[in-house]
Amino acid sequence: MMEIELFGVKMKNPTMLAAGVMGSTAASLNWVSRCGAGAVVSKSFSKMPNKGYKNPTTVEVNGGIINAIGLSSPGVETFKKELESLNGEVPKIASIYGATPEEFSQIASEIEDLVDLIELNISCPHAMGGCGAAIGQDKELTFNVVKLVKDAVSVPVMVKLTPNVTDLTEIALSAEKAGCDGLTLINSLGPGIKIDLETGRPILSNKFGGMSGPAIKPIALRCVFETYAVTNVPLVGVGGISNAQDVVEFLYAGASAVQVGTAIMEMGPEIFAEICTGLEKFMIEHEFDSISEMVGLAHEF
Repeated sequence: MMEIELFGVKMKNPTMLAAGVMGSTAASLNWVSRCGAGAVVSKSFSKMPNKGYKNPTTVEVNGGIINAIGLSSPGVETFKKELESLNGEVPKIASIYGATPEEFSQIASEIEDLVDLIELNISCPHAMGGCGAAIGQDKELTFNVVKLVKDAVSVPVMVKLTPNVTDLTEIALSAEKAGCDGLTLINSLGPGIKIDLETGRPILSNKFGGMSGPAIKPIALRCVFETYAVTNVPLVGVGGISNAQDVVEFLYAGASAVQVGTAIMEMGPEIFAEICTGLEKFMIEHEFDSISEMVGLAHEF
């Protein structure tokens, strides 16, 4: 009932760990897989080491958190050791980023034999050095990154898009035209800011960061809904998911699978088992025999 096949990769359920939370080490990724996630996604990493921003990098706000970690990364050579240590109980997805299409392609080539899928992070709103959303807000750059990576590797390639654009569907169609296997929607919203009332200073060392959590779910749902209507590749929904009801909404909007991130910070990785139990109960009560029956249901009205 809960099993799906995404980009030719079989998953025991439609939930994934989102990049950026508990994805820095094999130990934490293995923990998440044992807690019931259908797949795990690594923290985004780059070709060369990147220290990221100084602390504080995360602050709580109403409805979620704002973070500006700056895509800190130990570099691909170090992270390959973590990927090699994954237990393989669920599909492994590497999230990668770079400043140029060539960097993306080089990293993807180095790690494709260690993972089942690759997710291209072209959407971080607080990245350093022309990475992240600086790429994903440009349809031509998006096309070039995806095309070069697809030409370099044989594993499926997902592309994580930013909501911080005038027309997300334009970027999605460009990624699809370049040959991506699927799209992940969305990365954090923003950038936003929180100011300390005592000092009058921005709390984050970078001042601005991307917002995630329950408050962005309606926007993420809208992005999935609109993109499903114009593209022909599977979508992975992410943004504010914390229970089975949230998952159902994303499936109805057009997602074939979902990712969970910020909610783990509050409820722990055990949230995956809780979500899956609730989702299975919902499916039985509403007489759904498979996840695929639910995908895009909201478009029938």
